[in-house]
Amino acid sequence: MNLEQWRQLGRRVDYHGHDIALYEGGRADRPTMLLIHGFPTAAWDWHRLWPALADSYRLLAPDLIGYGFSAKPRRFPYSISAQADLCEAIIADAGVSRFHVLAHDYGDTVAQELLARRIESEQPDGMRSLCLLNGGVFPERHRPRVIQTLLASRIGPLLARLMSKGRAMESLCAVFGPDTRPDPHEQEVLWQLMDAHEGRRVMPKLLSYIRERELNRERWVGALAASPIPLLFINGLLDPVSGAHMVDRWRELLPQSPVQTLPGIGHYPQLEDPDSVLAACQPFFSSISD
Repeated sequence: MNLEQWRQLGRRVDYHGHDIALYEGGRADRPTMLLIHGFPTAAWDWHRLWPALADSYRLLAPDLIGYGFSAKPRRFPYSISAQADLCEAIIADAGVSRFHVLAHDYGDTVAQELLARRIESEQPDGMRSLCLLNGGVFPERHRPRVIQTLLASRIGPLLARLMSKGRAMESLCAVFGPDTRPDPHEQEVLWQLMDAHEGRRVMPKLLSYIRERELNRERWVGALAASPIPLLFINGLLDPVSGAHMVDRWRELLPQSPVQTLPGIGHYPQLEDPDSVLAACQPFFSSISD
C-alpha cells in the first residue's frame, strides 16, 4: 500500500475547529480497535498491519493533532491529555462503547492516560485490552535521542526551522534495527508525514511529552500496575530509546503481564517486522471476549 492508497482510507473530521485525518477500515460488525501512533510520524506506521487486522476488527487510526496530515496549529496546547481527549472524541463519534487499543511510542503514553481514565470511571465498558509497542512507558528508563533533547530545549524552535530532511532521516533511521531500516522511498514517505503542514515548527511543542512523562509518572505507570484489563508489551530489543532496558523494567514492575520480544528489531516493530507483531498481538486480542 503506497501513501496515496493509504490516504484514500482517510477522511477529515473536525476537532475543536481543527482538521484531523482519521483512517478507517475493517468491518463495522466486528470489535473496534483504536490504533495510536508515535512521535514523530503518523498513522501510516500501521499500514503493514492494516490488511490482516481489518479482517477481524473495525479499525480507527487518527493522525494525532500535530502529526501527519492532521492540523498542526502553532498555538494549540499540545499535551498527552489533549491527545487522549481527541481519541475519546473519535471513539464517541464512532458510537462504540468497547474497544481494544494498539499503541506505539508516544501513543503508548496516550493509551496510558486513556487507561487511567478507564480506571477512574469505574465503568465496565471502555478499553477492553491494551497492546503496547516500543515506547517510554517507564520514564526512568527512557533514553531520548540527542536531537529530541535539543528540540525540547530552548533552542528547539530554531533547531526545528534549520533541520534538514537528511538530518531528520539520519536520526530516525538510527532507532531502527541495523537490517530493517527504511529504504530511500520509505524515508521520503516518513519525511512527508513529518513535514506536512510545516510540521517541523510544532515538533518542540510535541516533545513536551518527555517532561510530561516524568511529571505524571505515578499516574501513568500506576495505571499499568492497576490495570483491570489485559496488557501485552511487544518490544524490538535493539531499540536504543526503549528496547531491552524497557523490557527489563516491565518484567520487574509488571511480572503478571506478558512480553513478546523481537531480536534484531528496533523502535518500529510494526514497520520492521509486521508478521511477528501480528503473530503476537492477534492471539492476544482474539482471546478477549468483547
